[in-house]
Amino acid sequence: MTTAQRADLEHTGTTALVTGGARGIGYACAAELAARGADVALLDVLDEAPASAERIAADHGVRAVAVLADVTDPASVAAALAEVAERLAPPSVLVHAAGTALVSDALETTLEQWDRVLRVNLTGTFVVCQAFARARVAAGEGGTVVAIASMSARIVNVPQRQSAYNASKAGVEGLVRSLAVEWAPLGIRVNAVSPGYVATDQTRGVLEGDPETAAAWRSRIPAGDVGQPEDVAHAVAHLASPRSRYVVGQCVTVDGGYTAL
Repeated sequence: MTTAQRADLEHTGTTALVTGGARGIGYACAAELAARGADVALLDVLDEAPASAERIAADHGVRAVAVLADVTDPASVAAALAEVAERLAPPSVLVHAAGTALVSDALETTLEQWDRVLRVNLTGTFVVCQAFARARVAAGEGGTVVAIASMSARIVNVPQRQSAYNASKAGVEGLVRSLAVEWAPLGIRVNAVSPGYVATDQTRGVLEGDPETAAAWRSRIPAGDVGQPEDVAHAVAHLASPRSRYVVGQCVTVDGGYTAL
């Protein structure tokens, strides 16, 4: 029996929408929620999303679907929510993991690059959270949101230079706190998980191809190594569960101690 199965299948009867769910942290979050009994919908722009949904359904015996959508497009997100409601049920849990990264000196970053990072990471978070909350309010029901921010919201991690990414994730944490206060009276609980360095497709190029930078990252992590997507997913699943009913507006850092130094 897995750790998730020992959690008493606390998400049974729940439908969860996970953006960026085709791979990486988003996929790990969807799989963790499925292991705890939830039906899951993976919202992503990647063509691999359907195969990811099939794998989750086969591994965990739940219903899982993929919906192709752009988190920066309100019409696309609204259509995706409607499709999830039709194919599964209206989602009562939202995990917003879709995002992008940019490593670029601030002196060289173009406005187009800056705008794209802010639009995907920050505006996309607002668009998806707003659409989800509107649907829950229209249904007269509450819900739970867990956004994926980053430790980069509060520190400048080095040696890479990523001012646009850092600013976007600081915005996500600020947005989460604001939405949490505004929506708590509506029965919609909002929190975030802020990962440190995690072995994903976005970081694998450094971890496998840039030994000097990878060593610099690890040297600053008290736990001794980068995390795994499942480390983040465990925290997300807990925040999304009824066990966290009194946790509101928090940004939980999962970084192996990096920001404690």
